[in-house]
Amino acid sequence: MEQTVVRIRTLEIGSGMPKICVPVVGKTEKEILEGAERAKAAKPDLVEFRVDWYEEAADSKKVVALLEKLRKCLGELPVLFTFRSSREGGEAALSDDAYQSLNEAAIASGFVDCVDVELFSGDAVVKAVVAAAGDDKVQKIIAGAHACGVKVIVSNHDFEKTPAAEELLARLQKMEALGADIPKIAVMPQSSKDVLTLLTVTESWRETGKTPVITMSMAG
Repeated sequence: MEQTVVRIRTLEIGSGMPKICVPVVGKTEKEILEGAERAKAAKPDLVEFRVDWYEEAADSKKVVALLEKLRKCLGELPVLFTFRSSREGGEAALSDDAYQSLNEAAIASGFVDCVDVELFSGDAVVKAVVAAAGDDKVQKIIAGAHACGVKVIVSNHDFEKTPAAEELLARLQKMEALGADIPKIAVMPQSSKDVLTLLTVTESWRETGKTPVITMSMAG
């Protein structure tokens, strides 16, 4: 199956060589802007702003003001906006409503090109792939992003294990069904077989999925 090429500014994801993303992290505005300058100097394909590190991440107005400065700093480099919640391995926690509001503010700002939206999963949810309430919030963010021309990565992280291939494919399929431009899964291997499982799923998706995909087997 021919996959969709995702275009973010002049960047094409899903064609050519794998793309390089450099993260920007920092607790203060000064640290973040200095990190953005370093990221820009590295000449990546895109830059990810990990807003969960920012000490004012819960204040959408301050986040948007900082995004404007980041955009001026980074110029035409594509910007990926990510609040990685603590339950998915990030540095901070927000209520589901606050998480949704923060992403919607970033999308509406016009200063980001792509957002990373978590699949709101825990063990019980993952077995059902995703809860109905999670569906609703994810879909609202995705719909708002697409209305503003912003691309969406829908992500899921498992820090305990590598699920079975069938479950991994089910998660990717759910992300695609929700409207993800790019599904992303990161898992923890317990053996070399786990790494092969993820590689097999990735190759299967390349043959059957409609979108580009991001997968990774994390270190312990």
